[in-house]
This record gives sequence, C-alpha cells and structure tokens, in this order.
Amino acid sequence: MHLACRGLTFRYPGADAPVFRGLDWALDVPGLHALFGFSGCGKSTLARLLARELAPQAGECTAPPGGPVLYAHNAERLPGWQTVAAHLDSVTPAPSRRLLDDLVAAYDLAPVTGHRFGALSMGQKNRVNLVRYLVQPFAVLILDEILANVDEPMRERILGDLKRRFPDRLLLYISHNALEVARYCRRVHVVPHARGGVRRLRSLDALDRPGGGEPAPDAAVQRVVYDVLRAASREAA
Repeated sequence: MHLACRGLTFRYPGADAPVFRGLDWALDVPGLHALFGFSGCGKSTLARLLARELAPQAGECTAPPGGPVLYAHNAERLPGWQTVAAHLDSVTPAPSRRLLDDLVAAYDLAPVTGHRFGALSMGQKNRVNLVRYLVQPFAVLILDEILANVDEPMRERILGDLKRRFPDRLLLYISHNALEVARYCRRVHVVPHARGGVRRLRSLDALDRPGGGEPAPDAAVQRVVYDVLRAASREAA
C-alpha cells in the first residue's frame, strides 16, 4: 500500500509561485492519517492532485491498487430533488448495501432519510456526503473538512468508526483541528507555508486513539498538538 508524490510541481495559472516545487512524500501504511496546515498552505490542492482532479506541471502521484483515490469535501452540492434515502440507494453498489445500512445507523442518519437535502443541517449534509463515499470501492479516501459543522461527540464517534471499520484502507483526513488529529490519527502530515513552493511535508506520530474509549492523557495530547502547530508555523526552507 503506497500513496506517493515524486518530484511534484504545481502552479495555478497566473500565480507568482508554485504551490509545490519538487515535492517528495509518501504514505506506506494504512489507517487514518491527517493532512494538517493553516489556511492557504495547499492542503486541498494536494488532495486534488492525489485524486487526479488537477494535473501537475512536473512529477507524478501514484496510488495503491484496489480502487481509485476518492476526494470528498464539504463544499459538494447534493441533489435537491431526491430524498436522502433515494440518493444513497442510487449511488450505492450492490455489494455495499449492508454497509450502507450500518453507516446510516452508526452516524445517526435514519431520522433524516425521508427528507430532501434542503431540509438538512450542514452537519447532516456532510454526514450523508461522507456515507456516499464510504460505500464506494476505494483504495484511498481523502476527507477534506468533511466533518465540518458536525458536533464533537458525533465527530468522535465517526472517527472511531472509520478506524475500526476500515483498518486496511488509507484514509487521509484534512482538518484545522490540531487537537482532533493529535488524538485520533496515526500520523499527522504537516504542510508548511513556503513562499517558493512546498518541497517537503513534516510527518509526526500522533496518538491513534480508537475513539469512544479512555481519553489520552492531557500531557500526551498537548505535546503532539504543540509539535503539530510548531511544524505548521515554521516557514519552509
């Protein structure tokens, strides 16, 4: 299992500098990983490059076999003419029907399945969006702020469920919540600000908590949060 960038260079049209310049980076173990950084550092750009929604000017991204790299984000528009149940039914492959039922129950979506998306809260919409990706066959799933507007107890429940339900998949979780990624992710991959383009990410061990169990000691959480924020704050060389 290997998700990697080699010599990755990408510049938006008309930009003064590239977002990435010769970036080398890899994920070679499954589990829930975090991509962390302050606004504007290139997290979503990297996600779109990994999912092949953007094409680099140089270098390449490679993914493990077994399915595509999927990219889910919290700005996706869901069809307003369908109920939640009808939409999820229409996008779920036959082998994933039981998984769909399990996820709807686990993420407390059963009360809203008869409603159209316009009647849902933002947190409910994001949970539905997450479910429709989880029922797809994938090798890598990138989750870009997909739990925005979801309350903290439900976020904890979902993160714990993802870790238990998909232990052999690569899940890359983009979040601005340093405390959350420190607690629940296996590793945190920090995208620094770099005026001339990011050349490398700093990867830090996190606490990899299962969710729903005993909380990690405060001192351990604070140490990881400090390291993550310090790495994100440093200007890349």
